Amino acid sequence: MVHPYAVLGFLAAVLPLVATPGASLVLLVQHVTDSGRRQALPVILGTATGLYIHATLAIAGLSALVMHSSQAFTAVKFIGAAYLIGLGIWTWRSATPSARASTHRHLPKQSGSVYAQAMLANVLNPKAASIYLTLVPQFIAPDHSFDGQILTLATAHALLMTLWLLAWTVLIRRASHTLRKPRFKRTAAKITSVVFLALGIRTAAT
Repeated sequence: MVHPYAVLGFLAAVLPLVATPGASLVLLVQHVTDSGRRQALPVILGTATGLYIHATLAIAGLSALVMHSSQAFTAVKFIGAAYLIGLGIWTWRSATPSARASTHRHLPKQSGSVYAQAMLANVLNPKAASIYLTLVPQFIAPDHSFDGQILTLATAHALLMTLWLLAWTVLIRRASHTLRKPRFKRTAAKITSVVFLALGIRTAAT
């Protein structure tokens, strides 16, 4: 079992990373703005699932293999970058009036697809994997269950991320009158697409 002070220390260390805008927050703003606050749940669940996947990979040692193999790390990095850039292109196209008219039937509004988007955005982020390979070991006691400690820290990480995304959901909800305006939705979608493209390019370049 992880010592409570270790959990608090881990949360303090990971808080700046959680507060840094990333794909999860961008997806939250996009889907809550477009379809309402209920879309926050699949985004949060998808993000939490991604964190548990990284924790499981760390336990299995697969993440370590990726981090210590330059070829494997590069492959994961570029897959994640391509996914974010693809989301950016799709979002931009959906914000264009002609594209919206022709593709509205095919937009991924189902909770399952939103969940998958959030999960993949997290799983394909090699920096998220590095948290469980470089940061988590600093808060693990060698005389206790290694697996249990990693899962405990992953749970704390997921709860912190959930609170952060819920806080943003409340802020978005309070601005719902403005967010429902078609012109604002189109502008927000274009800004979101640019952010996705920037995240993808940054992931590929770093």
